[in-house]
Amino acid sequence: MKLRREGWTAADLAADVLGGVLYAAGLVVFAQPAGFAPGGISGLALICRRLWGLPVGLTSLALNIPIILFSGRLLGVSFLCRSLRSMLFCTVFVDLVFPRLPVYTGSPFLAALYAGALLGAGLAVFYLHGSSSGGADFLTVSIQTLRPQWSLGAVTMALDLCVILLGWPVFGNVDAVLYGLAATAVTSFVIDRAMYGVRAGRLAIIITTRGQAVADRIAAETGRGATVLAGAGAYTGRARQTLLCACSRAQAHKVCAAAHVSDPAAFVMLVETREVFGEGFARAAENRKTPGQHRPSGRLRGKR
Repeated sequence: MKLRREGWTAADLAADVLGGVLYAAGLVVFAQPAGFAPGGISGLALICRRLWGLPVGLTSLALNIPIILFSGRLLGVSFLCRSLRSMLFCTVFVDLVFPRLPVYTGSPFLAALYAGALLGAGLAVFYLHGSSSGGADFLTVSIQTLRPQWSLGAVTMALDLCVILLGWPVFGNVDAVLYGLAATAVTSFVIDRAMYGVRAGRLAIIITTRGQAVADRIAAETGRGATVLAGAGAYTGRARQTLLCACSRAQAHKVCAAAHVSDPAAFVMLVETREVFGEGFARAAENRKTPGQHRPSGRLRGKR
């Protein structure tokens, strides 16, 4: 049971292998031969290889040491141990396995897109299993631990921008910056979609004079409940009901149709929701752990 709690299950090891393969493929097969730095510690390692011929994987490990010392206390020993295991898998694949395989030598722009997609997928696999590939990921997860409402992808892109700009003089052309930006944008998109896309949905806001009838129709058509709030028109002063109905993207059209069948004059708004927690959706937010969070031992601690 202890090994299971600490993240040493077969599923966790399989996630490390899969994440390491995706990460190394994006870095070695696409980014390195195209001549650009995708950002983060891996981008710094590619810059060091360009300047001094150092191995990318081992250089990444060396650059991680001061970052681990900085963020280790915040992220916890358990998360650091899982991340160190993931980093070792990445190092093996980056330095020993993928250098023996053919690399992509076609369009640099396509290389940037595929590098970003593979790197993003690999990082998302690590994040979803409570781990990371180290380096700037430690800073990213540290920031998200302190500010869980911030987007992982946006934080990652902000940190990567500094490394991408450094690649301009190293690789000798502005194209390296443009390709690095493209790869980082794709990485951020893939991370956000993988981390939050499965829990994304729609919130239907319906203003009507037939609140209960609309709610009953929505329940019959989609199986979704609704919350009815009393209200009034600011201009006319007439009584209105406002319905709030959280639904999946696929159900959004049915919710709108059900509202207009019950009340053709209903005013319907659809709002994008990044995450939905509660009955019929993901489990409650307070039970969800972000990467790097660990439960305190001993007595319960109050909120900071």
